[in-house]
Amino acid sequence: MTLRDITTSIAKATSDAGRAADAVTLIAVSKVQPDERVREVLEQGHRVFGENKVQEAAGKWPAFREAFDGVQLHLIGPLQTNKARQAMELADSIHTLDRPKLATTLARLAQELGHCPELFIQVNTGEEEQKAGVLPADADGFIAECRALDLPVRGLMCIPPVNEEASMHFALLAKIAARNDLTGLSMGMSSDFAKAISFGATHVRVGSAIFGERVPA
Repeated sequence: MTLRDITTSIAKATSDAGRAADAVTLIAVSKVQPDERVREVLEQGHRVFGENKVQEAAGKWPAFREAFDGVQLHLIGPLQTNKARQAMELADSIHTLDRPKLATTLARLAQELGHCPELFIQVNTGEEEQKAGVLPADADGFIAECRALDLPVRGLMCIPPVNEEASMHFALLAKIAARNDLTGLSMGMSSDFAKAISFGATHVRVGSAIFGERVPA
């Protein structure tokens, strides 16, 4: 598929769901992609990208931001507290706020730096032991804790289990967001973004469908 194919599919899914045309942001997930592929997508006019690792983002995006106006960078991978300062200096949005220690670190750095990226709290909707994120039962309390720290929580993020129907996880995330008056929903990837949009996704994370298979270094 091409970038145009993806954007056309997103537009159709958004329209079919009865939502505004600009309701969904496509995050082109450029992790482990060679610079030439990323540049091709930038040259086609896309400006919103996602990276998993702070170190990779730091090596790639400062130069691209100098060359292309209006780039937005979203960090969508697990964030270690010792990388938090660098993440806040690089990113416009962090999608993986998932524990109290990270929340307090981000709050302290926000005071020091005078700014903070918009934040999405990661919810482990499948309650998978190997996966990051707050448990659904703990989400309301953690959201309140983050707000008490004056963190700019925009919404919630989830990655459904690969062997389960994604719809139930999208519905659960949307329910938690609604009862906490959060408008952002980062959910849906290459294989299920249309379904996620039908459940209210505001940000969909699409990588391989745009760039092709990843090329590990």
